[in-house]
Parts: sequence; C-alpha cells; structure tokens
Amino acid sequence: MAGIQKQRLMNNQRHRRLRLLISKLNKQRKKQAKKIDILCNDFIAAQRNFIDRLNAISFAANFYKSVIGLTDLSKLLHIVSRLIKEELADVNVTFFLRRPADGGLKEFAPDAAEIAEPESSFDDSVSALSACSAVEKYELHMFESEQPIGLEKYRLENCFTAELVEQIFRSNKLCSLDDMFAMGLQGNLAGLNKVSAVTVPLGELGRSLGFILIYRSSQNKLTTDELNRISVIRAGLSRAIQACRVLLHSTD
Repeated sequence: MAGIQKQRLMNNQRHRRLRLLISKLNKQRKKQAKKIDILCNDFIAAQRNFIDRLNAISFAANFYKSVIGLTDLSKLLHIVSRLIKEELADVNVTFFLRRPADGGLKEFAPDAAEIAEPESSFDDSVSALSACSAVEKYELHMFESEQPIGLEKYRLENCFTAELVEQIFRSNKLCSLDDMFAMGLQGNLAGLNKVSAVTVPLGELGRSLGFILIYRSSQNKLTTDELNRISVIRAGLSRAIQACRVLLHSTD
C-alpha cells in the first residue's frame, strides 16, 4: 500500500513538472511569436516607407524632366498642374502667385480680350476670376478640372478674398482647411464640408512667392503621403517660377 502511494506521489510530481514545463514553453512560444510579429510589422512599415520614398523620387524626377528648359510661366504652371493631377487622383489645382513689386520683376495684367481669346493654348482654361485677381496683389492661375466638387454654384477659389490670400502668403506654410477658416475663409459651410483642401507654400530664401491650392472631395481625403510627394517639388518649382519671371523681365 505504501508503495502505491509513493508511486502516485511520484506521478503527481512528474505531472506537475510536466505542466510547468509546458506552461514555460507556451510562454516562450507566445513571447517569440510577439517578437516575430513586431519584426514583421517593422519590416512591412520599412518597405512601405521605402516605396513611398521611391514614389516621391520618381515624381520629382518626372517633374524636373518635364519642366527643364521651360521659360513661359503659363506653360510651366499648366504642366505642373497636369503632373499633380496625374499623381493625385481627382484633384483640382490652382496657383496663387504673389505679384512682383513694380521695382522688381514687372508683369502686366491681361486685359479682357486676352482672357477671352488668349494667345497661348496653355491659357485656354484660365477663368474670368484671373481678371479680378490681376488688380490685386496676386495672380490666379487655374486650369479646367474634370472632377467637379460639391460646392454648388461656385468653386473653392471663389471663397478666397485678397485678405485671405495675403494671410496665407504671410504664413508661408502648409495650411489645412481649418487653418484657412481661422484666417478668414468664408463660404457655404455645407459645400465646404464636402471638400478636402490644403495650400502648399512656394518660396525662396524665406520669401513667399505664393502657394498651390489643392483640393478634392472629402470622400477621398488628401493624405499625408500625397502631400509629402507634392512638397518634394516645392523648391524646384519655386526656382522655376522665379527663373521664368527673371527671363520675362530681361526681355522687356
């Protein structure tokens, strides 16, 4: 009888050690699986970041290839507008450029006849709003969009006053729609709620040359990765705009 009890005690101890061993192995397995998950997630994130950088480099390379040698500002902005629309689906692109001072690079505002029947084929989509902005301190360059935004009877550009444009010039930073509201943007709130919009600053050496207004339906909100790709060409586009103006001034 004592032998049977002793055998049972030994079996119980053996089972207890076996359970402890299995429990320890399970903990180690879970810990190892967690480490593998972290490594896999880190690897996927690194791959995604690498692909995003490659896309940004590819977009920048395509931009420089497309605009190299251009000397006409309207052609330059038309091509850049097309490149951005190809890169970002369904967006509207408008350029607000600060007008050069009289003592600097002088440019002349187009008259009504030039707007109605422009000489350059690249200007055929510039709206009558350009005529209104020409007497202000900025120039408006906008091109036709195939993607209407739910702003009812007007475009987002119509909500921009000279005061708001100047505020964005002075900020010289990327501005969200909330930033624009804080600066005085006014309009139909029901319509504006249907829009995802941002302004991307242009400038050289801390001096604002203007900004790009990019917007589309809020159902397809602009992403940080998309805006980062556009930001890659800011410096090059700013230099190209300045070069076009310098050349125009030198030929006056």
